[in-house]
Amino acid sequence: MTFFAHSLDGQDIWAWERLEDHLIAVSQTAGRYAADFEAGPVAEIAGWLHDLGKVKPAFQAKLRGVQNNVSHSGEGARYARENFGLIGKLIAFCIAGHHSGLPNGIDRSAGNPATPLAERLNQAETVDLPPDVTLPLPTMPGPLAESSAKALFEIQFFTRMLFSALVDADFIETERFYSPAAPRGARTDLDTLRVALTRHLEKFDRPETAVNRMRAEVLEAAGQAAYQSPGLFTLTVPTGGGKTLTSLRFALDHALAHGLQRVIYVAPFTAIIEQTAEVFRDALDDLDAVLEHHSSFDVEDAFVDETQAERLKLAAQNWDRPVVVTTAVQFFESLFANRTQKCRKLHNIARTVVVLDEAQALPVNYLRPCLAALKELVRGYGCSVVLCTATQPAIRDDDGLRADEAIPAKATREIIPDPPELYRRLKRVEARFSGPLGNNDLASQVAGRKALVIVNNKRQARAIYDLLGRGNALHLSTNMTAAHRRDVLANICDGFDGPVISTALVEAGVDLDFPEVWRAVAGLDSIVQAAGRCNREGKQVQLGKVHVFEPEEGFPPPPELQQNAQIARDILRAHADDPLAPEAVRAYFRRLYWDRDADLDSRGIMRRIKGTGNRLDFPFADIAHDFRLIEEVTRPLIIGAGPYGIDDAARRMLEHGKYPGSIARAMQRYTVSVSPRVRDELVRASAAHVVRRDEFEDQFVVLDNARLYDDAAGFSAENPEDLGVMIA
Repeated sequence: MTFFAHSLDGQDIWAWERLEDHLIAVSQTAGRYAADFEAGPVAEIAGWLHDLGKVKPAFQAKLRGVQNNVSHSGEGARYARENFGLIGKLIAFCIAGHHSGLPNGIDRSAGNPATPLAERLNQAETVDLPPDVTLPLPTMPGPLAESSAKALFEIQFFTRMLFSALVDADFIETERFYSPAAPRGARTDLDTLRVALTRHLEKFDRPETAVNRMRAEVLEAAGQAAYQSPGLFTLTVPTGGGKTLTSLRFALDHALAHGLQRVIYVAPFTAIIEQTAEVFRDALDDLDAVLEHHSSFDVEDAFVDETQAERLKLAAQNWDRPVVVTTAVQFFESLFANRTQKCRKLHNIARTVVVLDEAQALPVNYLRPCLAALKELVRGYGCSVVLCTATQPAIRDDDGLRADEAIPAKATREIIPDPPELYRRLKRVEARFSGPLGNNDLASQVAGRKALVIVNNKRQARAIYDLLGRGNALHLSTNMTAAHRRDVLANICDGFDGPVISTALVEAGVDLDFPEVWRAVAGLDSIVQAAGRCNREGKQVQLGKVHVFEPEEGFPPPPELQQNAQIARDILRAHADDPLAPEAVRAYFRRLYWDRDADLDSRGIMRRIKGTGNRLDFPFADIAHDFRLIEEVTRPLIIGAGPYGIDDAARRMLEHGKYPGSIARAMQRYTVSVSPRVRDELVRASAAHVVRRDEFEDQFVVLDNARLYDDAAGFSAENPEDLGVMIA
């Protein structure tokens, strides 16, 4: 009897895909993917078994049009568990979840009502292999052979990687059957990209300044360090020292020297990602080689060529490009995810150079699982990890970090020969703690001067801007749409000579240069980033001035950063001579992590992984549910009118678009983030309306009252009398 894997509507049955053909194809492709982490034979077995349940008569009838709810993933999982011991259980996790996601081992929690693996196996039928198929006994790779408590993190990590190889192979081979002409395209090789980068660097005709000489030395040091063996690296370069291109040069040279397959650049903020992706595309002279992957990137907006746009959309599914630029949220949440769409890419992280930019922004509440994942990528998956920042966090064991996941100092190499000396030579500013400073006094201090003022919340930024007066200053905050902020930044770069009042959004990924910077007290890492916007090019005769001040009452840092600010106050006083020096930054991070010791794994991720014991009943679904670097505390509000409101094309997409994800991406440039309370009040007062509620609930809300969005300072609902349908 012939069994089928996939049917084709309206096509003769002999045009359908035979099950044996599909299993062979998925087995071979999964094995090839997993070979990057020495698990090819295990992945091949998973590929052979993943659709074994499709031999059931009820499923074959389903392909022929008979309506039923028969599943097919449990049978292969049951076969693996019953025949291959503990590694069979890992294979069973992957097969049981290859459509719905990796399940919990035994428990069904309130947040994740999906069926646990134990129940799925009990519900599955017993199905035998075809008589002509014999599968070898799989073995656990290398040091994972013993399921000891010490190896539990490594074993669950391996299961995710195996799952990734299986589900991506299944997607790819199914796509090959249904859409053989899908334009995935060939990847540019790293040699070609390195040649392009060399040409790009040779084009620089920089003035002979001390800063540019230092940048050239940093770039050269990166090229020399690239030939060291793979592992953990630090790249400690002061802000403005040329980290972006330096990290790219090191990564490409290192990958080529050691046969690694791609570069993954990870940063905490979208602004950094967008700017870095643009720099990389320009430097590598290849739009198709650089995949920019984050929630607000719309590939159709970035590329006119439809085929090229489609190739990059497909590449985003599994990161099949030589250079990937992505967010820390996307990167780390994927490493602890359980859903197929998020996990497909994981196997393509093996044997890569991972550049973790602004490494000081590693999420403190998830620091232990994040460090464990980075160490495991180096230990078991052939990766090199580069911690790239001006302010290295105190995450090594010699920093006193009290956690098993601390980075071993003896295994970490600095790319730049002498970071403290580089800091001294690149010193362009002096910072002082000025004490309390009210909004009125601050406004009078900066009025009529070219100065950057950075505060901790949007209300204070707007208050100071209003004191200075429209036309006398510029304003930047996330109360402005992305398009609006781009226009303001362009105005600054075109030579605006007055004060700029901003929130912290300018502290990373934005190349601004001011003779003086005023920074409301915050974490010391934020203060260092702010200082990087002062005398950035070192052109001033004297050092630039960075004034750190205590904001007036009523404008504190966000609650989650108040402890950071308090520690920074202590460091600013203790290191008054130079609070930005490396020793001051190290003292800050040591205090931060020591004081937060109990919160370095606030959701108990490591405890739950290590609590499974030799049963290997990993709670994959629960961990994915709880590993969220950004908690949803705001909601999007679409600006409906004015120069920064939605245009006709966006309005048509909003009214007629089929998929909510595509609509959301199209709205990004016209959206601000507000609290759920404010958004609900706007709707109740008829100042905004919900679009297509029956289809998308309250996902899309459009602001109708144009008076609530100022074309200089953005959205504000501070004046209650403006809520409503009054038309300006």
